Amino acid sequence: MYDVEPQLANNRDYWLGYGRAGRLDGDVTLYRSDVRHPQLNGVLRVREGALEAALTEVKRLDGLPRMWWVGPDSYPELGDDLAAAGGVQVGAIPVMAVALDRVTELPSPPDLSIVEVPGVYSLREWVESYAPSMGVTPDQLEVDLLMEQDRPDGPGELVRFAALLDGKVVGTAALLDRAGVAGVYVVTTREEYRRRGIAAATTAAALDLARLRGLRVATLQASEAGAEVYRRMGFETVATYQIFGL
Repeated sequence: MYDVEPQLANNRDYWLGYGRAGRLDGDVTLYRSDVRHPQLNGVLRVREGALEAALTEVKRLDGLPRMWWVGPDSYPELGDDLAAAGGVQVGAIPVMAVALDRVTELPSPPDLSIVEVPGVYSLREWVESYAPSMGVTPDQLEVDLLMEQDRPDGPGELVRFAALLDGKVVGTAALLDRAGVAGVYVVTTREEYRRRGIAAATTAAALDLARLRGLRVATLQASEAGAEVYRRMGFETVATYQIFGL
């Protein structure tokens, strides 16, 4: 039902946007943000015959936590080859998709409001809200903020959302309109506000905008905690990234 390749292309474009300090997008697709967080530095794709080049290029990330994304946009034996080179699979990330005319609305707090960022709330407040949920440590906040400011997205391609409750930002999400699909990213909720439907509401805001733009399919990469929420919204798993450390 779903064409997975545009979804994978959207994912690559999103993480390449964090390649402020250096990026590659050819037989080896690599990004480096300089934020000390494994998801913010890594190898996204390795094409057939390019493993040796990838093992050389990954030295660009020396000294930084990083990860290898091993998915269907890389050659099929990449995981086995990384394991033979000493790599260890440390997790898996499902790629989920939903047709935008089949989204199920879930309940959310009646006094919750969702706005675009920047606006009343600044990009800094948005970053400070998502950082704890993403595992970005306080000493990395300034580098993280610079990373967000320096993204190379075109006008309107990346839209950030903030969920507001009790006069503060309690949740985040982002929409990347690229490759003909709606990519949903940075869906987080402050710990003390979880299990109230806030993540579903911020995701729904991104999906609503995508629908208004005429997009038909939304995609995201789900955390273990978020996958069940997305399934209740109508998302289904269409592919999986194996995550390796090396």
